[in-house]
Formats: sequence, C-alpha cells, structure tokens
Amino acid sequence: MKRLPPLPALYTFLVTARCCNFTHAAERLHITQGAVSRQIAGLESHLGYALFQRQARGLSLTAEGREWLPRVEQVFGLISEAVEQVGGDRDTLQLKASTCVMRWLLPRLLQWQKERPDVPVRLTTTVQHGVDFSRERFDAAVIYGPPPSASLGAYHLFDEQLTPVCSRSLLEGTVPLETPSDLQQHMLLHPTLDTHDWNTWLKASGTVLNNLGKGQHFETLDLAMSVAAQGTGVAIGDRALIGEDLSAGRLVMPFELKVRTGLAYYLVHPDRAAPSPRLRELLDWLVEQAHIDSP
Repeated sequence: MKRLPPLPALYTFLVTARCCNFTHAAERLHITQGAVSRQIAGLESHLGYALFQRQARGLSLTAEGREWLPRVEQVFGLISEAVEQVGGDRDTLQLKASTCVMRWLLPRLLQWQKERPDVPVRLTTTVQHGVDFSRERFDAAVIYGPPPSASLGAYHLFDEQLTPVCSRSLLEGTVPLETPSDLQQHMLLHPTLDTHDWNTWLKASGTVLNNLGKGQHFETLDLAMSVAAQGTGVAIGDRALIGEDLSAGRLVMPFELKVRTGLAYYLVHPDRAAPSPRLRELLDWLVEQAHIDSP
C-alpha cells in the first residue's frame, strides 16, 4: 500500500485550496509563504501529479485538486467530530455549518468569542447543506435549502439572492461590462460543478449567452469568490454571503439585479428539548447579526 501523505501537508492543501493564494494561506496558517509552497510541492511530489495550476494572478485547482478537496474536507471533518465526541468539552457549544456560509459566519463567531469568551463555540465545517441530529452530536447547525421540517427548531437567517460579482479592475477594464449581454466577453466563474446559479440569474435578466459552459467551475463559493477578486472573471454569488467582500472593495456588483431562488439559510437545533440558556443566547445573537446584515 502506498504511504499516506502527511497530515500537515493535507491541511495546508485544504487551506490553500479554499483561498487559491499562497500568501493568504500563509496568513491563515501563521507560517511563511515559502513554507506553504514547499508543503504543497512536497504533497504533489508524493502524489505524483499537480494539485494547483500556478498562474500570474494566483492559483486554480487542477482536475485532481478538485477531486481531492471534498475528500480532504471530509477527513478533517471526521477528525473534528472525533475530537468533539471522545472526551470533548461538554461546556463548549458544538456548531455545524457548510463551507459556503463561512464567509458570513466565521467573522461573526470570532466577534462572539471576543464578546462572550465564557461561552466557547466549536465550529465543524462540511460540504453538506443539512444536518441529522439523530446521528450527529451538534447543539445547532446552519443549513441551506428550503424551509426545514417541523422536527427542527429553526430560525431564518437570510434568503439566497444571486448576483454577479467581479473585481473593480475587471469592471473598469477595457472590455465592457455595462449590460448583462457583455458577460459574453468575460469568463464566467461557477461556485458549483453545474451551471444552475448562472442559469437562474440569466433567465431572470432575460439574457442568453453561448459561453455559459466554457467557464471555470469550483467546488465551493469561497474558491469562486477568491478567483473573481483576482480579476480572472465574473462569478455568481449570494449577496448575503459576500457582503463583507463588497464593503471592503474586494468585489463589486456590476449589475443591480439580485434574484431570489426560494432557498435560504437557517439556524436550526434539535426540537426534542428547549435550547440551553447559553445556546439560546448564541442563537438569538446570530439571528440579530443576520438581520443587521440583510441586504
């Protein structure tokens, strides 16, 4: 059996794949950019194929890298669950959320921990959009989809609203981006492996493009937004999840149209018992944050 790759290198791959930038990965890992580059190169050498394509403005995942990402996320998710379930701190609130909501959720949890260090929260991320409290030992979860069943205690956070986004440099570049039909001249970036989100927005805008299937597909919203911020193309994203990117100027909206899909993000907990006072406080605080941030 082939020797397994080292766990630290796999975690470095996970962080780098989510931001597609060695510098940003180094900042998140608190190591040097050179160390990140060497770990990725060592992992690629071990596997025998490239995981990233090196480009002038950053990185993009190869086909093999895209296959590896959800598997590595699952591995670290299982490790996190094991840490929580075997001798875990029962005073720590256990929260599960899909990776797509991290751009909104993580900054708010960091703020929560500053304000309430006496109520620690352990976050587990996943590529899944739901939760099964009968099998998963979480106090609460952020889920995405239609309204949840009556078996869950649920709080509505915000509705999904799709809108194209890009870097300011691309918007102000030499290739026009003034009407939706101008998207024909730009690379379209997809946050999923299908074209559903772009199809939904283009249909609402009354636009037909013939370059829809020629764009770049990503495993996560975070990857698509990171590449869009580098000026590579135009991504389709959820207005509520990318609010901080827009406020900071990393991304801009070339068009005003935002399309509601009928899906939403919900904060849920098991309905078999009332939430503890500590959990209730966290739930109410996150709902309040969502209402403040609602576009």
